Amino acid sequence: PIGANRLLYLPYLMGERSPLLDSDARGVFFGLSAIHTRGDLVRAVMEGVTFSLRDVWEKIRAMDETIRPEKVILSGGGALSPLWRQIVADVFHMPVVTVSGSGEGGAYGAALVAGVGLGIWKDLIEATSVLREETRTEPIPENEEVYDRVYALYDKIYLALQDSFKDLSQLR
Repeated sequence: PIGANRLLYLPYLMGERSPLLDSDARGVFFGLSAIHTRGDLVRAVMEGVTFSLRDVWEKIRAMDETIRPEKVILSGGGALSPLWRQIVADVFHMPVVTVSGSGEGGAYGAALVAGVGLGIWKDLIEATSVLREETRTEPIPENEEVYDRVYALYDKIYLALQDSFKDLSQLR
């Protein structure tokens, strides 16, 4: 279920660069107990990574409230997972789409940019016009409400552990 049976995950395995700028932050499973299965851990990781992306989005939105995207375009290996697409749609309150080539992630985008550089397309707008929507996942309103509560708790966990991450980094 949403919230991985009350298990949350902070995905800071190598510190965090955006938006927290905290090289001392570390990964945490919060709420782990004997009831949790491998599936709960996997779902907690998927949700934690998505919450981390939402953190970035919240900071961008706070800097410029006029930015109002209509959808999230998901790419890379996670884009192939219908479950992950639904999690992202529900957490971001927006439809999630995959486009042609999105399974290739950043490499496909880099190829489009290179095509502009080589003169195949005049600009990025023309280059991205070749993209075709492959999947569309709509957010489920009742899931959005639950995810908002889980995200609020996720946000509090980092703040509660911030000083402890620093202390941990100083242990030798």
